[in-house]
Amino acid sequence: MQEDAGRKVAIVTGASSGIGFGCATALAEAGTAVLGTGRDPERLAELEQAIGDPDLVATLAVDLTADDGPKRIVDAAVQRWGRIDYLINNAGVGSPKPLHETDDESLDYFLGLMLRAPFRLARDVIPHMRSGSAIINVTSTFAVVGGLRGGAYSAAKGGLTSLTTHIACQYGPQGIRCNAVAPGVTLTPMVAHRLEDERFRKINTEMTPYPRLGTVADLASTVVFLCSEGGSFINGQTIVVDGGWSSTKYLSDFALSSEWVPR
Repeated sequence: MQEDAGRKVAIVTGASSGIGFGCATALAEAGTAVLGTGRDPERLAELEQAIGDPDLVATLAVDLTADDGPKRIVDAAVQRWGRIDYLINNAGVGSPKPLHETDDESLDYFLGLMLRAPFRLARDVIPHMRSGSAIINVTSTFAVVGGLRGGAYSAAKGGLTSLTTHIACQYGPQGIRCNAVAPGVTLTPMVAHRLEDERFRKINTEMTPYPRLGTVADLASTVVFLCSEGGSFINGQTIVVDGGWSSTKYLSDFALSSEWVPR
């Protein structure tokens, strides 16, 4: 298809739900055309319906970890719009286990989806990018501080942080920026069941100085900003969106006044 010189194009992985869905719809609201990827075509159809403008959205059901996954994604964006301006590496999985409980199969899956796949996709996207383009990797507070039960998840997200700074340094001279957005606990379907765990809920609600948990809109607006002119001199950074959870030693009045019971 002939390139539309005035319209920017973004690829968003894991766009069928949660943070990816929010990023895709927010980018489209800002006038950016979006190729959303995921594994479930029915949920991707909901993304197309939510955006509502066929000129601004296309979807591709694909296994991001497959050998041909990145190429299929890049080819789909280029064939549809003739350009790629932004890559949002968002696809991920939660509920990790600590090191001593993690088998090789789980280790390979976490690293494959959240480090190897973003690496390969960025590698395939960069040749199509021009000055003013940007890559945003969605990492985690567990890539910023030590996280209980982080295991393979922490390893993958930490690697993605280092990949972010490498891309920023290597390709910044070409005008291609790369930053990471590190969410704290965010109210998405992926973490909803974990908030039913009293210990997990307390760790996050009683240690976050801002009086609520994060929302998809918090993350999506940060991603849109990093893709905008306003974010055009931000490169090689991790923007942590967690209400102060990872950067403070906060405890709520409830936590400070509660009786501590030895385990």
